[in-house]
Order: sequence, then structure tokens, then C-alpha cells
Amino acid sequence: MPKVTIDGRTFDAPAGRTIIDIAAQNGIEIPHFCWHPKLTPAGNCRMCLVEVEKMPKLAIACMTTVADGMVVQTASEKVLNARHAVMEFLLINHPLDCPICDEAGECKLQDYAYKYSIGESRFEEDKVHKPKRVELGPNVLLDVERCIMCSRCVRFSDEIAHQPVLTFTQRGTHVVLTTFPDTQLDNRYSMNVIELCPVGALTSRDFRFKARVWEMSSTDSVCTGCARGCNTNVWVRNNEILRLTPRHNEEVNSYWMCDDGRLKTFKHVNAAERLSAPLVRKEGQLMETGWDEAIAKAVSELRLFRKNEIAALGSGFSSNEDNYLLQKFFRETVGTRLVDLVEHVVEGDQDDLLIRADKTPNTTGAREVGVRPGPAGEDLASILQGVRDGSIKALYVLEDDIAADPAVREVLGNLELLIVHAHQRNATTEFADIVFAASTFAERNGTFVNFQRHVQRFRPAVATQEQDRALDGFNMSRWDKFAAHNDRWGRGSRRDARPSWRILAALAVVYGVKYRYQTAEDVFREITERVPTFKGMSYLAVGSRGRTLAAAGTTAPAPVA
Repeated sequence: MPKVTIDGRTFDAPAGRTIIDIAAQNGIEIPHFCWHPKLTPAGNCRMCLVEVEKMPKLAIACMTTVADGMVVQTASEKVLNARHAVMEFLLINHPLDCPICDEAGECKLQDYAYKYSIGESRFEEDKVHKPKRVELGPNVLLDVERCIMCSRCVRFSDEIAHQPVLTFTQRGTHVVLTTFPDTQLDNRYSMNVIELCPVGALTSRDFRFKARVWEMSSTDSVCTGCARGCNTNVWVRNNEILRLTPRHNEEVNSYWMCDDGRLKTFKHVNAAERLSAPLVRKEGQLMETGWDEAIAKAVSELRLFRKNEIAALGSGFSSNEDNYLLQKFFRETVGTRLVDLVEHVVEGDQDDLLIRADKTPNTTGAREVGVRPGPAGEDLASILQGVRDGSIKALYVLEDDIAADPAVREVLGNLELLIVHAHQRNATTEFADIVFAASTFAERNGTFVNFQRHVQRFRPAVATQEQDRALDGFNMSRWDKFAAHNDRWGRGSRRDARPSWRILAALAVVYGVKYRYQTAEDVFREITERVPTFKGMSYLAVGSRGRTLAAAGTTAPAPVA
């Protein structure tokens, strides 16, 4: 294996790798604009120039293949002078609009100008002006004046999204990024070019001018749009989610996520229609009530029915902790064997990159922790048939709008009792007798299992009124600090929603069963003790990258008869 020396450190370098690859792999930063580890190298920007011993002139690190015995200097005087020249060249026609640029605070050009530029320009002529606010597609806007022609977006569209619609036209200082005639950037991954763009040329129409990066908190989370479970960052300001961005995880989503995941999976968290308290039906109307009253009424109503008249539906949208406690409560405390869930598979809506036909983030996990048909085949079909013929009189639904399916909606009117966990009013809550205001994925701790059986954590990014949320891993001091500067962060603006596992634990207490869970992590710890495929896991072990379940040959405990 070739050996290469970079800045005095010697590394083994697999044949065919480039200098910038080996440097990045070993924690040595070589500044760059056009290079990206998942795109073919282009050698456009010249920012990665390095000095290679015995070479007559500087070499670009992104295109120079390592050779045995190669000695590289990344910060020699010759290299630094070249970087100063490249930065001066790039800034000649770049607009000085950092104060209004969405990329400010995340901009490579801004960072490198501070780190490698000489701080002044010898250019005294008028800058070249180019088109601004160009609509490349439904989700991406282009400011050509800011573009440094790195071609990252062009290569992504060609190589990853397989929609080759971007190109450069004109020459020299008048080069313009554009789409081919009669085309637009409208593939399902188009917004990835926004992160790929090292400057502020490509911006999100949804997020444009809403906030600066330093005004928002960033929380590691997981996309809930499908069974892929793309790793994300949730960006929050004033207790409101403003954007989701992909977080690198090579085992799950690499550097990418789809546009639907970015735009359609968090708006309900901010919705004004969110439930802010439990609802109980009184005189035909759902009315807000206190948690104690709602929980007591739910238990008293459930006790009116025999155990074989009660069924429960878990949810692929809920966490492992929620689903585990649902099946435990209904099988071990209530005594019913009728526990299953509704699957949400859209046949044909799947591709070879990220998008999956299963539109839930956790159906795999729900099945793994025990939400599945009982030993006598008590599945969803038998539950719906029981509701239809009247043998099942009470149904408990966990965070799923099951009435969105007309076939399910048709039979719900036969129930004598319907209890629902929901984030906001929906088709199912129209039939409900009791509605518990459940917190969303962005307001609680928990885990999902994607279709690859990869366990992944999500964390609270938005505050609720839950009294003991500090015990559930929420950084109260941070929120309180922000509250001091913005009245919208006061307690009154936080919704009184609770994690579903905590609601179920409260029901068990009224039933006379004491669940000793203080946090979601306590529930997960019990899962690791009772479900063999989770054995040896913990929140710490799962971490930010996730961990794969044990072999599928082992299963959760058999449902209690």
C-alpha cells in the first residue's frame, strides 16, 4: 500500500485515492469549494492547491492521485500565497451582501475570506452583474451573482438525482448557471443543492430570509417521512421549527434527504391547530379538559367493557417506547389480545436512492417491540371486522389518523368508545370520545427502527408545558435563557402535550399498576431487557449514528393471553 506524507505525518494510502481524500480521512483540512466526497472531482475552484515535493508547480489536491513516497505540504508559504490569489480572484465580482445572505454563518467563502484572504482587493472596476432571484424549480432560488461556479449542484443533479438539467452558459466572468431550455430543477432531491452550495447562490424558497444560523438551535433527529429514517438536524427559533437539513450518516442516508422530508414532516409541529390540552366529548362536542379528568374518564370507560371487547392500535408514526408501552398496557393490564397497527405503504412510491414505499418511520420497530397479531391471529383485519359486527366495542388508537382510509372510517361509527392520541384534530378525532394531546417527534425523546433494522434516536427540539420535561432529557436552562429574551418563549406559548408513553403510564396508575418510568430512557431500558433483539443497547450506545438490531431470528415476548 502506498505511503504518503502530509504535513510531516505519514499515512497508508489505498491506490487510486487523491490527496484531499487521504487528508480528510486523517483529519487534515485542505480548504476547498468544489470537492465533495460523494461527487466526482471537478478541479474547478483551485482552492485546494498544495505543494508536492519534486513537482515543478502546485497541484490541486482533489485531482492528484497519491503515489508511494509522495510528500505534501498544505500550508507552505507558496501554498498560502496561491490561496490568497484564488480568494482575491473569487471575490472580484462577488457581491458584498453578507448581511442579507441566507448562507451567512454557514458560508465557506465567508470563512475562507477571513482565514485565507489578504483582506483587500486590487480590483477597482465595476463588478459584473448577473440575474438574481432566478426560479430554478419549485423549491430552489438562484442568485447567479453569488455563484462561484464550483459545479457541485450540476454534478449532484447528474450523478445522484439523475436529472441532468443544470449547466453553465457564457464564458469568463460572464458565466451563468442555468437550466436547459424548457426544464426546471424539480426532482425529489432538488433541495440538496442548497447544502451543497458552498456560498449563498442557491437558497430555499421555504426558509428564505427567516433566520440566521446563529439565531437557531440545532438538534439531532430523524426524518419521519418514510421508513428510511434519514438523519436530520432540526433548526428552531422562538420555539418554532424553521427548517430540517440532512445530517451525515453513511449507513442510512449519506449526505442527502428528499424534499418531501424537508418540507412536509415538520409543519404540523408548528401548526396553530395543534391540540393544547386533552379533549373529552360532552353533549356531542369535544371540549378541552384537564389531564386528570381525561385519564380518569378513559379508565372508567374502558372498565365498562370485557377485555375481548377492547382493541388497541399502535402506530408506525410513534416511537418504540410508545408502542412497547401500548402493547404492555393492553395485554398485561387491560388483558386484551387484540393489538395491531395500520400499515401505510404507497405501492410504487419508492426509488433506489432514499424514498421508501412505507411512509412511516417506525413500523419495523413497532412490530419488533410487540405490536403485532396475537397467537390466535388477532390482526388488523379481525379488529376491523369486530368493530363492524359489534363484537369490539372500544378502540384505542395511538397517533395515527386511521379514519383517513375510507374503509376504516366507515366502521368507526359502530364503536361505543374511541380513545385517540393525536397532535391535532383530524378525521379520526371526529369520531373520538377522548383525545389525548400527544407531543410530536420534535418534542420528546425516543427511538425509531428503520426498514434496515437500524435503531435511531430523536431528541426534543421544541418545548412543551410538560411539567417534568427536564427529567426527560430536555435542556431547560437553554430554553429558559432564550425565554428571558423573547416573550414568545414564555410558558404560555408552550403546548400542553405529553409523550404517549407517559400518558399510557398514567392510565396504568389509575388501573392500579405502578410503572416505574421517569423518562423515555427508562422505557427503552426495559425494552432492551425484554426484547432479545434490543439486548445490549442503550441511548448512549445508540448515540447519534444509530445501531442495528440483532438478527431477525429472535423476536419480542409472545403477547400475553
